[in-house]
Amino acid sequence: MTELIPSFGGFAFTLLAFVAALSIIVAIHDYGHYIVGRWSGIHAEVFSLGFGPVLFARTDRHGTKWQVAALPFGGYVKFLGDANAASGKDAAAVDALDPEERRRSMHGAPLWARAATVAAGPIFNFILSVIVFAGVMVFSGQASNEPVVGDIRPMPADMQLLEPGDRILSIEGEAVETLVDVFELGRTLEPAAALSYEVERDGQTLTVDANFPLIAVVESVTPRSAAMDAGLEQGDVIRSIDGAPIYAFEQLRGAVEASQGAELALSVWRDGEMLDIALAPRRMDLPSPEGGFETRWLIGVTGGLFFDPEITRVGLGEAITAGGATVVNVVQTSLSGLWHMITGAISSCNLQGPIGIAETSGAAASQGLDSFFWFVAVLSTAVGLLNLFPIPVLDGGHLLFHAFEAVAGRPPSDRAMRLFMTIGLTLILSLMLFALTNDLFCP
Repeated sequence: MTELIPSFGGFAFTLLAFVAALSIIVAIHDYGHYIVGRWSGIHAEVFSLGFGPVLFARTDRHGTKWQVAALPFGGYVKFLGDANAASGKDAAAVDALDPEERRRSMHGAPLWARAATVAAGPIFNFILSVIVFAGVMVFSGQASNEPVVGDIRPMPADMQLLEPGDRILSIEGEAVETLVDVFELGRTLEPAAALSYEVERDGQTLTVDANFPLIAVVESVTPRSAAMDAGLEQGDVIRSIDGAPIYAFEQLRGAVEASQGAELALSVWRDGEMLDIALAPRRMDLPSPEGGFETRWLIGVTGGLFFDPEITRVGLGEAITAGGATVVNVVQTSLSGLWHMITGAISSCNLQGPIGIAETSGAAASQGLDSFFWFVAVLSTAVGLLNLFPIPVLDGGHLLFHAFEAVAGRPPSDRAMRLFMTIGLTLILSLMLFALTNDLFCP
């Protein structure tokens, strides 16, 4: 693990970001179980953040013990009649309860109450994701589709730039009506050090020379990528590859793909200084627009314009709708990725374990609060989805047992439940071990 984290400061920051993200997600998940259980008449004996020795605890007026434990890597709600944190049945304790108390236990409550309490955890994860996605959109705003220059980013002194407030009318004689047109021309025009722009500035129409629109600027860095490992940062401008100057992000993309994994020597401008950075592209599996996945050589950066577009405010209703759509997209992409790993269409190295998730947490936090909260929302969606898998010990497994009870008119026997729980726990531990192996040995 010390090879993955270059310094104690980096390790501490990564661990803190991981614990913060996990604590938020677990707290919301377990609160869903707790509050819906309480509404349904099921008594929660313990609400715990973390496992192991208890650091702090208090009992509320409902008789629930709220506690914080020493190991902050999860949490649980223990209901009346539960034998353990996985909601296994304590048969002796349940049998000793009188009918009124048994109704307040997880195993003596009506089927609808038990099912609602179990389902609430993943549902609250999805709700958290929608709220966080929407919140980031509301507070950060979104880029306007008007082809108007907002702020000019820090750029090398030799680059020719436009001015804030300029409305782009055409590039190299190609008409521009929306910001999308600017991006399209940035992908199709012949790369050059400067292009001819027609702009509207202070009420006048001017023809000026300015930089290629989609330059090789680092808009964002993908966690656990070749770019992050090599030290590339947001805002870096890549000026040349293997000594050949580049003017457009498409040139960078082409050079990376053509390398087939061979090391590339990058000349990078950062805050007025030139840096030499060497890295080797890696094969990565990405969702394709048509569905499924495609495997490409990548270094792990996204590009952007040499200026920031104008930012517009996003209404709450629009943001919530977009947040819900983002949750659906994360679920669809996750299920598609899992299926493609099972069938061997993409590498199983795409499955991350605790080290990979922790690294991603730290990387997201290092790129700003909006990036970190976006990651929390994605991880919350993934946790909600994982818990719905029909595996005993997970919420989905309990819902499967409840479905059996609804059809058969009786729950599975205690002996069968213990067997299923053992199988489920074995599967989960095996999956965690496999994911941890990926963290340590996958490239």
